[in-house]
Amino acid sequence: MSLQQPTEVTTTTDRAHGQVQPEVQGSPQTRVILVGIGGATCSGKTTLAKHLHNILPDSFIIHQDDFAPPEATLPVHPTLGQDWDSAPTAIDWPRLRTFLRTVKHIARIPDDHASHDHLNEQRPVPLGDSVAARYKAEIAAVQKEVEAASGARVVWGLVDGFLLYWDQEVVDTLDARLFLRVPYDVLKERRSDRSGYATAEQMNIEGAFWKDPPGYFEQLVYPAYIDAHRSMFTDADVEKGSPVHPGLVLIEPLQMSMDDIVTRCCEELVSVLRKSRPLAVEIGTPLL
Repeated sequence: MSLQQPTEVTTTTDRAHGQVQPEVQGSPQTRVILVGIGGATCSGKTTLAKHLHNILPDSFIIHQDDFAPPEATLPVHPTLGQDWDSAPTAIDWPRLRTFLRTVKHIARIPDDHASHDHLNEQRPVPLGDSVAARYKAEIAAVQKEVEAASGARVVWGLVDGFLLYWDQEVVDTLDARLFLRVPYDVLKERRSDRSGYATAEQMNIEGAFWKDPPGYFEQLVYPAYIDAHRSMFTDADVEKGSPVHPGLVLIEPLQMSMDDIVTRCCEELVSVLRKSRPLAVEIGTPLL
């Protein structure tokens, strides 16, 4: 059986993300692998997503925070103000669902999408050069084999979010599911150390950040995190239970180095890539 060559690709730069976006040319077929990276606020999701983005060929990052609803639609706590964290209202779920379906359809982030992630403070956690180089080479080689065998390009979308596994329609779009679990006291300390968060409405206002009022983490953030993830663990124990969510890979960063975390994640992604069927989406066909 003769193998087809991978589809020819050119790239453009996504202005909002500073990421290279693949533009599919030649064969109209592509396969988009969406990788979920979930966990509580300050668990290290975005740091991990950026390390994986630097390793995976033809990849981009989608930040769930970019799908927060307008501030005026949020419920208001009697003493703490707007509630940005309760799962049913913290995300514009219809918009996120549509966005992920669109990404699977066009194999890139839509041109009109703007992210505010670049405004948020992020402390670097370095990854060893040897680990990055090893998995860059390994995944590129496996991906080349898969593309040649299927005749379809592979594009990776890394979806980073604090409520990523709450909505079943969103979960169903994810081909790999990673979850970072960090203890309460560490999350609280990291959250309090941050200068604030840029929200979608504030991204064009210089110096405008959401800052937690006193008690916000203890009374709203962490309880909402627990409530949103009970179904994913044995005995509804988010802090110590074993995962029962299908396909979920549990990562506990306080027990692992960044090299070990990225190694475990890349092993999972190589497995997902090898198991991927030669199933492709035709670019330009109508969305269902």
